[in-house]
Amino acid sequence: MSPEKVLVVADSITVGELAETLNLPVTTLIGELFKNGIVATINQRIDFETATIIVEELGLDVELQKKPAAATTERVKHTLTDKAVDRPPIVAVMGHVDHGKTSLLDSILKTKAAQGEAGGITQHISAYQTERKGRMITLLDTPGHEAFAALRQHGATLTDVVIIVVAADDGVKPQTVEAIRFAKTANAKIVVAINKMDKESANPQLVKTQLATEHGLNPEEWGGDTVMVEVSAKTGQNIDKLLDMVLLVADLEELKADIDVPVEGLVIESHMETGRGSVVGLLVEQGELKPGHFLVAGTSYGKVRTLLDFAGKTIKSAGPSTPVTVTGFKELPQFGDVFTVVKNEKEARNKTEQARIEREKNAASTNVTGADMLKMMSQKHDSQELNVIVKADVQGSLTSVVDSLRLVDTGGQINLRIVGTGVGNISENDIRLAESGDTIIYGFNVELPPAVKRLAMRDKAQVRIFKVIYELLDDARESMEAMLAPEVVETEVGKLTIKGIFRTLKDEVIVGGEVTSGKVMPNILARVRRGDEQLAEAEVTSVQRQQQEAKEVFEGEMCGMSLKTNKKLVLEEGDKLEFFTRALVKRTLASK
Repeated sequence: MSPEKVLVVADSITVGELAETLNLPVTTLIGELFKNGIVATINQRIDFETATIIVEELGLDVELQKKPAAATTERVKHTLTDKAVDRPPIVAVMGHVDHGKTSLLDSILKTKAAQGEAGGITQHISAYQTERKGRMITLLDTPGHEAFAALRQHGATLTDVVIIVVAADDGVKPQTVEAIRFAKTANAKIVVAINKMDKESANPQLVKTQLATEHGLNPEEWGGDTVMVEVSAKTGQNIDKLLDMVLLVADLEELKADIDVPVEGLVIESHMETGRGSVVGLLVEQGELKPGHFLVAGTSYGKVRTLLDFAGKTIKSAGPSTPVTVTGFKELPQFGDVFTVVKNEKEARNKTEQARIEREKNAASTNVTGADMLKMMSQKHDSQELNVIVKADVQGSLTSVVDSLRLVDTGGQINLRIVGTGVGNISENDIRLAESGDTIIYGFNVELPPAVKRLAMRDKAQVRIFKVIYELLDDARESMEAMLAPEVVETEVGKLTIKGIFRTLKDEVIVGGEVTSGKVMPNILARVRRGDEQLAEAEVTSVQRQQQEAKEVFEGEMCGMSLKTNKKLVLEEGDKLEFFTRALVKRTLASK
């Protein structure tokens, strides 16, 4: 049966506007939201999905249809001019943790970066350049742990070619599969580096078979189109061949960019440094960036004071596919922001102000979403919350830690609420925000200054510093698990049919009978049943077999026992006893 009325509403609508559209008292609508756990005001905006849920909850014979949205502003794809020049390929290096991804980069760049990484795992996205046969290659070292999925995905979307590192002695692993998926999503060409060929247990054929049969990456030597190179980061075996193959794959893509156009690119890192202020890593995509340029990135702007290459050397300009570090931003831009060049500071201020208004408008446009609504409807009002403040050394890491924390699945058991974030060391303001005692401050690659540490100790604030991302996530999971009430688990032990009652006291009964299944032993619990009715629960305080104390009596054997009860219990021959143990088991969070 079709609805009586079809109403067209915008993608988001205020509670007051929706009430007017539905011809309902606004108090009715607010009351319905409140019944579902959402406290809303007349001016609060709700999204289309929430509005639809409310209409269904109210049982109205109305169908809501979403008003076609205006075309969203997407990033402009620039058409190359006839003056476009060849540009270096941008290559992301990805792979499973411990498969030697960063060591491979070290071998290419002749550096020792892996030794400086916490736990031997890359914690930031970093950009480098190397030269091969007079040609430059830009390399992005993306984090290797699965928790950095969000950051790694940003890395993939920046790239032309993805080198997927797979250990020859370990094969395809979960992060390998994740990297393949990201590379395909970004439409990047894939080159596989089968690493650790120096090991005796290396089995490159197994790796190739896994990739071909399970993931559709067929090696060229098998008639496929995926370049696979057997390398060793430790010995340097075939490193030059790998770079040659990357250049060959890139040549097939005919990578070009314009220089005589306005500069544009992406923010890949940002953090604060004492004495330098905001230090921002950029990847130039078109145009030529020079000192003195006014840049706008999201809601941040600044004038390029210093322009450094990946090695920290001052350069006069940076063309397409070049990673650079700049200083001069008034505040830190966000990881993944597009940066552009404007004429002067006035235009930069105007653009950032417009971006800030738009960002706030977008944030406010869906104060209550359909997902929030469904979550509220499915959760009890007394659900527990773990409040968290996150501080990190750079914006990219902050984004990844926050995104990863939000991915920790609690199965609706605990709500993890991020009440504050920021880049830089933990401050006194962070401690004050967490002084209620139910908030944890997580610091990632940051410091806790002595004065702030004393304040934290005085206010008993929980501050936890980590240098490895998965250790931070494990701690958050354990903190949430500690909030869960233990689960009562009962284990059936055995059954007995009562053959005789020897003594009945106020809180004790002595009976005898035959064990019909399992076993019986002292200090376990028993349910007393008569037919389908449960009469009581009792505790088995002692068991006797052939007038001697027994530790266990098994199926088919006769025994006597003493049952302790909390009330006088009158038993009859033929009553059944079901023996069980009851234990409190620590609950764990749902697996993601």
